[in-house]
Order: sequence, then structure tokens, then C-alpha cells
Amino acid sequence: MEKKNLIIGQSGGPSAAINATLAGALSAAAQSERVGKVYGAFHGIEGVLRKNVIDLTGFREFEKLAATPAMALGSCRRRLPDDLMDPIYPEIAGKLRELNAGWLLYTGGNDSMDTVHKLSAYFAHCKTLHPEAEYPVVYGLPKTVDNDLPGCDHTPGYGSAARYLAVTVRELIRDTAIYALPSVTVIEVMGRDAGWLTLAAGLPRFLGEGKPDIIALPETPFDEEAFLTEIRELHKTTRSIIAVVSEGIRDASGAYVGMGSKSGVVDPFGHAYLSGVGKYLEMLIKREIGCKVRSIELSLMQRCSAHIASGTDLRESFEAGAYGAREALSGVSGKMAVILRRENPEGGYSAAYGSVDVSLCAGQDRLVPPHLREVYDPETQKEIVRYLLPLIQGEPPRFVDENGLPDYIDWLKLEKTRD
Repeated sequence: MEKKNLIIGQSGGPSAAINATLAGALSAAAQSERVGKVYGAFHGIEGVLRKNVIDLTGFREFEKLAATPAMALGSCRRRLPDDLMDPIYPEIAGKLRELNAGWLLYTGGNDSMDTVHKLSAYFAHCKTLHPEAEYPVVYGLPKTVDNDLPGCDHTPGYGSAARYLAVTVRELIRDTAIYALPSVTVIEVMGRDAGWLTLAAGLPRFLGEGKPDIIALPETPFDEEAFLTEIRELHKTTRSIIAVVSEGIRDASGAYVGMGSKSGVVDPFGHAYLSGVGKYLEMLIKREIGCKVRSIELSLMQRCSAHIASGTDLRESFEAGAYGAREALSGVSGKMAVILRRENPEGGYSAAYGSVDVSLCAGQDRLVPPHLREVYDPETQKEIVRYLLPLIQGEPPRFVDENGLPDYIDWLKLEKTRD
């Protein structure tokens, strides 16, 4: 029987662990006798359309790839049409046929799973029309630092971003405490709709340090006057105030706080670019209170800081990639691999792996549940700690070059030039 080829692509925003998922999938593919060649598609579905691929068949540096941040194959944010009769679908099918593809693995978050859902639905429709024909299996591998994919206990990439935030906030607590002046530091954290990363930034307080003083999630309406009042009250007992706020905090009407300070630009999936709320609140405090104030937008660092990645996160991301690849190779299509939390009778933490129908994840968000939103309640804080701490543990392998700097995989320099 003729061997088919496996194609794998990455899409959406990067993380410190998405390449670990890629490494796990490549490892599983290397162990399968059914796979002919393994191709990495540069820039996701765009690489498939341009047949801009790299042959990864003999690649075996899995640990080094897992320790490489961002996306070794590059990314895209291309949204496929809702109409499955659109000509883009037979075009994609034709390119996959030319690559002799039996499997397409696609790694990403909510919007990337929209691509998996549409392609798997298109091929399923084609199969009903032409039962004798062969069509590729399409399978989703999860990734998002936002931790907002339905069906998961947590997502690959979240543990490393959470660790970066907890450590960085802990350091900033000490940095901002050195002066005998009333001050406010506003730390802006990623999270358009879900506050999982903001919970991670609050971990020093939940572990008993007392700070950050203010924790603002997008799931809880934000009141500017109440925010200012709280700062005035806190300054009666503490000089240095730390506030961690999600980029997606909204007022009671549902409008993003400081919307007028944002660019108004949206991505192909209609999501607004939200950075700027930290600066908006800085200016608000400066105008209304007048104390020393600064804002810090952690921006890309919280999702690409491999030097402080969680060993647990990278290990689980690898296993999720391997699990998903094995499922796809067994013929399962239209699913997404998920990490689950195993209940151990003796206590403690361990992960399990499963899958969900990708339609449940395509364009859907998993918000922080109501029982974890009461961030100032001591019992809630204990529950948040129980959830978070296992995910940020462990040191991953490190690879260092002759200059003492991190040594990473760099495939993008090998990609074909665009037409």
C-alpha cells in the first residue's frame, strides 16, 4: 500500500510550548510505518496553498525543538470562508493531493480550530459525494497562552506564560517597594475575554505575599471610580500599589475600558487589538490622584519567554502533540487533542490526554468560571493555587550556543521566498 505523507502547520499567536507540541507530533509520526514523508507547512494554511513546506522526515532533535520558543514553522491568521462551496476549499484539497497528504495536523487556538473544523467538514462532505475517493484526515493540536479552549483542563503554552507572569510580578513587587513615595504600578496582562493569565499574575498574592493589591479580570465589570477609590484607600496603609489588569477588562455596559485609546484595528477573525488599557489607567490615575504612577505592558514577553518556561508545560505539550498525531494516524478526523486533569485517589496532580469534537472549540472561548472570579476571597485563592501551581513546575532542558546564549531551532530562514 502506498504510504501517505503527513503535513503539519502552526497558526495564531506563538507560545513557549507550541514547538513542544510540534516535537511530540513529529516523534509520533517518526514511529509510524504508515507515514511516508513529514512536511512542515510554513505559515500554516498559507504554506499549504503555496506548497511552501520543509521536509522534516529525518528530524530527530525533539528536545531542542521543544525548548525553542515562538513557532518554528511560522504562523498566519487567515480565516477560511464559512461557505464550504467557496473555491478556496478545492484549491486546498488540490495542494494536499499534490503533496500526497494523508493527514493534516494543525496547531493553534480558537481561530485555528475554526480552520480544522471547516476543512474536516469540507472533506467529510466530499466523502459523502465520492465514497470511493480518499481525503486527508484533519486534526487539531491545541495551543493558547490564554488557556481559553473549551474541553481542556488547561492548554499547552499556558503553564509557561503563567510561570513568567507569577515570577515577573513577584520581582516587580520588590522593585516598586524601594521608594518611600506613594506610587501605583499598573501591569497589563494578555487576555481579551478570559482572565486565566491575570489569575497567574495574581499568584504572589494568592500564596500569601499580599500583592498585587488589585486584580481585574475581563469576566468581572470594571468600574473606574471604584478603582480610583480603592487606590486612595490603599494608600492610607501602603505606599506601593500593584494592579494587574487584563487587556480585555470591560465596564458594566460591556465596552472595553479605554476603548478610545486603542487602535481600532481588528484581525481577520474580527478581534480588536486591545493593548493600551494599562497606559489609559496610568493617565487616569495621574490626572485624578496625581501620585507617582507607571504602566507596564508585558506584551509578547509573557508568551515567548522560553528561559523561564515550565517543564510541566513543555512535557505535557509534547505528549498532547504525540497523542493527537497518533489519533490522526488511526483515522480520527475533526477532533482536537486535550489535556485533562486526572483525579488521583492518593491526591497530587497528573495529566491525562483525550480529544473533543473540534466544532466545540472553533471560535469558542472558555472563560474563568464564576467560582474562581472572587479573587479576594481566601477560599477562592486556595482553589486558584491548587489549579495553578502544578502547571508551572519544573525546569525544561536548556540548549546553549558557544556564546552562552540560548540555541534554538531556526527553520524559517530556510523557507521559500513568496511569489
